[in-house]
Amino acid sequence: MPLDESVVEVEGPWTHRAVHAGGTRFHVVEAGEGPLVLLLHGFPQFWWTWRHQLVSLPKAGFRAVAADLRGYGASDKPPRGYDLPTLAVDAAGLVRALGETGAVVVGHDWGGLLAWTMSVLDPKVVRRLVPVSAPHPLRMRSALLTDPFGQLRASGASLAFQLPVLPEHRLTADDGALVGRLIDEWSGPEWPPEDVAHRYQEAFQIPAVAHCALEYHRWFARSQFRPDGVRYVRQMRTEIEAPTLQLHGALDTRVLPRTAQGSSRFVAAPYRWRLIEGAGHFPHEERPEQFDSELIGWLSDPEPDR
Repeated sequence: MPLDESVVEVEGPWTHRAVHAGGTRFHVVEAGEGPLVLLLHGFPQFWWTWRHQLVSLPKAGFRAVAADLRGYGASDKPPRGYDLPTLAVDAAGLVRALGETGAVVVGHDWGGLLAWTMSVLDPKVVRRLVPVSAPHPLRMRSALLTDPFGQLRASGASLAFQLPVLPEHRLTADDGALVGRLIDEWSGPEWPPEDVAHRYQEAFQIPAVAHCALEYHRWFARSQFRPDGVRYVRQMRTEIEAPTLQLHGALDTRVLPRTAQGSSRFVAAPYRWRLIEGAGHFPHEERPEQFDSELIGWLSDPEPDR
């Protein structure tokens, strides 16, 4: 049964508000004061995936802002704009709408692909870059072509999402049971608890969320041989000048660690790679203490290592 957007307005030690950027209304959740850390979620989730970091980052002296991406949660759900360049414009606009000229950008899964894109297309906005469970988009693209029994097989769900209409129906059927199954399959052992999976299942019952979420996957696949996709690939060859911390779950079966690890060649700035042991595709939720220790330790270092 469809639910309204209020299901994502989860209470906690944070505040909810709407922020307008580039003609689109975004639902954001914020806590703390200090340098801005923008938190961008992935599939099939919403801002609440960062609930642990919305507590730990403010304690460490940062202003943490988690947003529902375009098409998700309580943000606007326009009929188009689910390509990575447009999503990067969204996120850069959000930073400015929050009153800042730049931010640390932490992105998980699709939020990570978006963060990589942002650091190339609008580099002044990204002071530091933290991709989580997210290879550089060109690294992901090449792994899909060169690792058929590894990354291509691991990406089977995204290939199935290319069908019209049917995937939307499957994601919303049985109170979003497939959403819970995907999260369970992609995570490490003993996670997620039933109440956590249920929260994400509910968010996919909001009208249009399932369709909008799938449009991200469809653009990435279908643009490969179109002019917009060719242009994007050309742009993304630019080396990244933001210090980068890449975090990945050692047990990730959705994006293989070896796929993500090849991303360092796209970064000209100081770069650090860290595996979170015992975690699957959602290390910031599965192992929050270890994740936060790596993230905050690195953010507190004025000159992160190469």
